[in-house]
Amino acid sequence: MTSLKPYYIRAIFEWILDNELTPYLLVDASENNNYLPKEYVKDGQIVFNITPGIVQNLNITNKEVEFDARFSGRKRQIYVSTSSILAIYAKENGRGMVFNEFEEEAVSGGGDAIDASANPQLESGANQKL
Repeated sequence: MTSLKPYYIRAIFEWILDNELTPYLLVDASENNNYLPKEYVKDGQIVFNITPGIVQNLNITNKEVEFDARFSGRKRQIYVSTSSILAIYAKENGRGMVFNEFEEEAVSGGGDAIDASANPQLESGANQKL
């Protein structure tokens, strides 16, 4: 059976955009199969603003999230495996979903609704700019 995680990511991404908010993706940067700008990693994690227009060629599949973004004026291709995504949430109000480490094993799947303003780790990460 396929994981529910990529479906949740796409659904919450659409919900964030429908509400004219800014979608942020929190990623575990320790996975070796990801292509990310290591110089922007903090405490083993990185936060991406994945707003269309800010990033180009955004593609969210069942296995990965890919896009092109500029960092210090330099275009970079980003590849993040779905398994390394820790959360997707709206910058403005912190609402979204955190994916727990047992999500892949859970029969009912899922994650927890979040409020980043109540979580200092997410709140500080959300302030990083691309």
